[in-house]
Amino acid sequence: MVRKIEGATRIPVPGGKMIDEYVGRVNSGDERISIAHMKAPAGWEEPAQTPEFAEYTLVLSGTVLVEHDGGVTEVGAGQAFGCEPGERIRYSAGPEGAEYVAVCLPAFAPEAARRED
Repeated sequence: MVRKIEGATRIPVPGGKMIDEYVGRVNSGDERISIAHMKAPAGWEEPAQTPEFAEYTLVLSGTVLVEHDGGVTEVGAGQAFGCEPGERIRYSAGPEGAEYVAVCLPAFAPEAARRED
């Protein structure tokens, strides 16, 4: 069945990051996948997490820094990265901020992110 999604739902988060979810639990009721457009200001960071979902991210502009057990991976505009469920990761934005699209399988849920305090 074809479904047109008219727009996104903005999900508030601390630190100035904007999340516009197009497909997912909040905007479209999908639990299998989420697709969100995100903008993070320069220096934005979030706590480490060990998510229960796979995440794939396409960076549109700026830089996303991904801290993981193997070190830190810098992902710039035109590049993408992926991580599997159960991997401990921590995201932050580079000095120019970042704009990116994130896809989560299954769909993102705050409790499934398993963020550290």
